[in-house]
Amino acid sequence: MRTILSILTIFSLCGIQAQEYTPSQGLEAPRGALTVHPTETSAETAAEADNRYMTRLNNWEQNGGEFATEFTVPFAWINRQVFFCLDQASGDYEVRINGRTAAYNADANAPASINITKLVEEGRNRIEVILAQPSPTAPLESWKENPAPAIGRACVMSQPTMHIRDVAVRTRLSEDGDATTEVAIVVKSDALNPRTSRICYDLFSPTGLNAATGYKEITLDMRREDTVRFVARIPKDSLWAPESPTLYTLKLKTQYEGRFEEYMQMPLGFRTATVEKQQLSINGEPRTLRVREVPANSSPAEIKAMHAEGYNTFKLLPGPVSEPLLDSCDRWGLFVIAQAPIDTRRSGDSRRIGGNPSNDPQWESAYIERTANSYHTTKRHPSVIAFSLARQSSNGINLYESYLNLKRFEDSRPLIYPDGGGEWNNDPLQLE
Repeated sequence: MRTILSILTIFSLCGIQAQEYTPSQGLEAPRGALTVHPTETSAETAAEADNRYMTRLNNWEQNGGEFATEFTVPFAWINRQVFFCLDQASGDYEVRINGRTAAYNADANAPASINITKLVEEGRNRIEVILAQPSPTAPLESWKENPAPAIGRACVMSQPTMHIRDVAVRTRLSEDGDATTEVAIVVKSDALNPRTSRICYDLFSPTGLNAATGYKEITLDMRREDTVRFVARIPKDSLWAPESPTLYTLKLKTQYEGRFEEYMQMPLGFRTATVEKQQLSINGEPRTLRVREVPANSSPAEIKAMHAEGYNTFKLLPGPVSEPLLDSCDRWGLFVIAQAPIDTRRSGDSRRIGGNPSNDPQWESAYIERTANSYHTTKRHPSVIAFSLARQSSNGINLYESYLNLKRFEDSRPLIYPDGGGEWNNDPLQLE
């Protein structure tokens, strides 16, 4: 009798400790890395340093799974938007500003941006990051073994009410071997009434040649988002390729009522990546992919050492992705297969109720969020030539829907899922 009661007690405690999946709330849409600067000189010389519009948060107080620190909102940020940005965390987390909930993030592997404008005040403010323990999304993260509570790099950043939210590129080859590239600049307004701003751009080659220059006027209604585009001609010998990983420099600035309100600068590589009969082609030339699986946080030195062993393609394992890894592969002409943070091998392969989450509709939004985050946060890197939906996660409705959702972006790069049992949600790609 005592044994039966003990077993019942154990199951009861497990039920108390278990946490149900909570979808993300209060997050900005995913985007590639952006840093805001107050001047063009700052944008050119201090990509990672604090500036008038960005403050790194380094001095955190930790109490178990709770992290807290203070930051200052200066007068210069009044009538602008304030964002809290966190690279990663060891599990799902809630963000509180001055004691009030700002957001909840169910994908702590991807960088998150949270608009906290309504919750802050001029002067000192307090921010808390509270990790869910145990993490409700643990079934999707079989690579983790009881991780200690931790958070990654964090900052608070100010942008104008109408601001640049993301940048993406799409390149097409011309019959003469050159290419035409379209640069898309996503602009968002958080104003309560229509607002017009000017988006100024300059695109420079490594030799300093101006490949495109100009501006676009854009008017947005209340809390709207839209995209402005410009086109540039890229010579064949300036396309990004393993033999010549050419990177251009894009400079952006926003202007409102005659005042420049933010400056950005970023490297861009232009190339096409297509697949025909399972063969990847870069700029129309077939490429052999010699693949090595690596942790997503591998250092550039580790990547260089593996490249010396003959590998030219690095398939990331699930987990937070290192931006220095991607930047290094961009500069060195190496290929990357980005991996969504989904690994459910501990749940087995059964598609029945109670089996693998990949076929459980209750997890659909989590799968779609994680695969979309993985795509948007890595898409701008020319080294990224494919996207992997999951690893060792059976197959089912959630991976089908994730595949279809990513296809909406009309990207020519393949979406792969080698562990999918040969089903249709895997673009065949020859890997060695």
